Amino acid sequence: MWGDAAVVHHIGQPSTAQEAWMRLLRYRGLWPLLGYGYWALTEKASGRFVGDLGFADFHRAVEPSIRGLPEAGWVLASWAHGRGFASEALAAALAWLDGLGVHESSVCLIAPENEPSLRLARRFGFRGERAVSFLGHNTLLLRRARPA
Repeated sequence: MWGDAAVVHHIGQPSTAQEAWMRLLRYRGLWPLLGYGYWALTEKASGRFVGDLGFADFHRAVEPSIRGLPEAGWVLASWAHGRGFASEALAAALAWLDGLGVHESSVCLIAPENEPSLRLARRFGFRGERAVSFLGHNTLLLRRARPA
Protein backbone atom coordinates (compact mmCIF):
# COMPACT_ATOMS: atom_id res chain seq x y z
CA MET A 1 0.00 0.00 0.00
CA TRP A 2 2.70 2.49 0.97
CA GLY A 3 4.47 1.87 -2.34
CA ASP A 4 1.36 2.78 -4.38
CA ALA A 5 1.71 6.29 -5.84
CA ALA A 6 -2.08 6.69 -6.01
CA VAL A 7 -2.36 6.00 -2.27
CA VAL A 8 0.36 8.41 -1.13
CA HIS A 9 -0.30 11.14 -3.71
CA HIS A 10 -1.37 13.69 -1.07
CA ILE A 11 1.06 12.68 1.68
CA GLY A 12 4.40 12.05 0.04
CA GLN A 13 6.35 9.72 -2.18
CA PRO A 14 5.87 5.96 -2.51
CA SER A 15 7.80 4.07 0.14
CA THR A 16 10.37 1.37 -0.38
CA ALA A 17 9.87 -1.92 1.43
CA GLN A 18 12.42 -0.80 4.04
CA GLU A 19 10.62 2.52 4.60
CA ALA A 20 7.28 0.72 5.00
CA TRP A 21 8.88 -1.64 7.52
CA MET A 22 10.31 1.31 9.47
CA ARG A 23 6.84 2.89 9.54
CA LEU A 24 5.41 -0.31 10.98
CA LEU A 25 8.05 -0.29 13.72
CA ARG A 26 7.26 3.37 14.45
CA TYR A 27 3.56 2.59 14.68
CA ARG A 28 4.23 -0.24 17.13
CA GLY A 29 6.25 2.10 19.33
CA LEU A 30 3.41 4.61 19.65
CA TRP A 31 1.30 2.40 21.90
CA PRO A 32 3.67 1.91 24.87
CA LEU A 33 4.91 5.50 24.68
CA LEU A 34 1.65 7.40 24.18
CA GLY A 35 -1.14 4.99 25.04
CA TYR A 36 -2.55 5.33 21.54
CA GLY A 37 -1.41 4.63 18.02
CA TYR A 38 -2.45 3.09 14.72
CA TRP A 39 -4.55 0.05 13.94
CA ALA A 40 -4.25 -2.15 10.87
CA LEU A 41 -7.65 -2.26 9.18
CA THR A 42 -8.95 -5.45 7.62
CA GLU A 43 -12.09 -6.33 5.75
CA LYS A 44 -14.25 -8.46 8.06
CA ALA A 45 -15.53 -10.82 5.37
CA SER A 46 -12.19 -11.68 3.78
CA GLY A 47 -9.50 -10.59 6.24
CA ARG A 48 -7.94 -8.56 3.41
CA PHE A 49 -5.73 -5.66 4.53
CA VAL A 50 -7.55 -2.33 4.06
CA GLY A 51 -5.12 0.20 5.50
CA ASP A 52 -3.91 2.04 8.60
CA LEU A 53 -5.85 4.42 10.82
CA GLY A 54 -5.21 5.86 14.24
CA PHE A 55 -3.51 8.57 16.24
CA ALA A 56 0.06 9.73 16.77
CA ASP A 57 2.12 12.58 18.13
CA PHE A 58 4.99 12.86 15.69
CA HIS A 59 6.14 16.27 17.06
CA ARG A 60 5.54 17.81 13.67
CA ALA A 61 7.12 21.20 13.06
CA VAL A 62 3.96 23.22 12.41
CA GLU A 63 2.66 26.46 13.88
CA PRO A 64 0.57 26.47 15.89
CA SER A 65 2.18 23.54 17.63
CA ILE A 66 0.21 20.29 17.83
CA ARG A 67 2.65 18.57 20.19
CA GLY A 68 0.87 16.60 22.86
CA LEU A 69 -2.32 16.27 20.81
CA PRO A 70 -3.47 13.03 19.21
CA GLU A 71 -3.15 13.54 15.46
CA ALA A 72 -5.63 11.44 13.52
CA GLY A 73 -4.40 9.87 10.32
CA TRP A 74 -5.62 7.32 7.81
CA VAL A 75 -4.27 5.66 4.70
CA LEU A 76 -6.23 3.04 2.78
CA ALA A 77 -5.24 0.73 -0.05
CA SER A 78 -6.52 2.04 -3.38
CA TRP A 79 -8.98 -0.87 -3.79
CA ALA A 80 -10.68 0.24 -0.53
CA HIS A 81 -11.24 3.90 -1.43
CA GLY A 82 -14.85 5.05 -1.44
CA ARG A 83 -16.21 1.87 0.17
CA GLY A 84 -16.93 3.21 3.68
CA PHE A 85 -13.99 1.59 5.44
CA ALA A 86 -12.49 4.91 6.55
CA SER A 87 -15.81 6.15 7.93
CA GLU A 88 -16.42 2.98 9.90
CA ALA A 89 -12.88 2.88 11.27
CA LEU A 90 -12.69 6.60 12.10
CA ALA A 91 -16.01 6.44 13.95
CA ALA A 92 -14.72 3.56 16.07
CA ALA A 93 -11.31 5.16 16.65
CA LEU A 94 -12.77 8.50 17.74
CA ALA A 95 -15.27 6.78 20.04
CA TRP A 96 -12.34 4.90 21.59
CA LEU A 97 -10.27 8.09 21.99
CA ASP A 98 -13.22 10.03 23.43
CA GLY A 99 -13.92 7.16 25.82
CA LEU A 100 -10.46 7.52 27.33
CA GLY A 101 -11.56 10.91 28.65
CA VAL A 102 -7.96 12.13 28.60
CA HIS A 103 -7.64 14.32 25.52
CA GLU A 104 -9.78 17.44 25.17
CA SER A 105 -9.15 17.59 21.43
CA SER A 106 -7.47 15.91 18.51
CA VAL A 107 -6.15 17.26 15.22
CA CYS A 108 -5.44 16.19 11.66
CA LEU A 109 -3.31 17.55 8.84
CA ILE A 110 -4.74 17.22 5.33
CA ALA A 111 -3.58 18.47 1.94
CA PRO A 112 -6.07 21.09 0.71
CA GLU A 113 -6.64 19.19 -2.54
CA ASN A 114 -7.46 15.93 -0.74
CA GLU A 115 -11.23 16.39 -0.85
CA PRO A 116 -12.16 12.83 0.21
CA SER A 117 -10.13 13.13 3.42
CA LEU A 118 -11.41 16.64 4.09
CA ARG A 119 -15.02 15.44 3.73
CA LEU A 120 -14.31 12.55 6.10
CA ALA A 121 -12.66 14.80 8.69
CA ARG A 122 -15.48 17.35 8.56
CA ARG A 123 -18.11 14.61 8.85
CA PHE A 124 -16.53 13.57 12.15
CA GLY A 125 -16.29 17.05 13.63
CA PHE A 126 -12.86 18.29 12.62
CA ARG A 127 -13.24 22.04 12.12
CA GLY A 128 -11.40 25.35 12.18
CA GLU A 129 -9.34 24.76 9.09
CA ARG A 130 -6.13 26.70 9.30
CA ALA A 131 -3.48 26.84 6.59
CA VAL A 132 -0.06 25.76 7.86
CA SER A 133 3.23 24.95 6.21
CA PHE A 134 4.31 21.34 6.67
CA LEU A 135 7.50 20.07 5.04
CA GLY A 136 7.31 22.98 2.61
CA HIS A 137 3.74 22.21 1.52
CA ASN A 138 0.51 24.06 2.18
CA THR A 139 -1.51 21.90 4.53
CA LEU A 140 -4.75 22.32 6.42
CA LEU A 141 -4.78 21.85 10.18
CA LEU A 142 -8.17 20.83 11.55
CA ARG A 143 -9.15 20.34 15.19
CA ARG A 144 -11.89 18.30 16.82
CA ALA A 145 -13.08 18.86 20.37
CA ARG A 146 -14.04 15.83 22.44
CA PRO A 147 -17.83 15.83 22.76
CA ALA A 148 -19.15 16.85 26.18
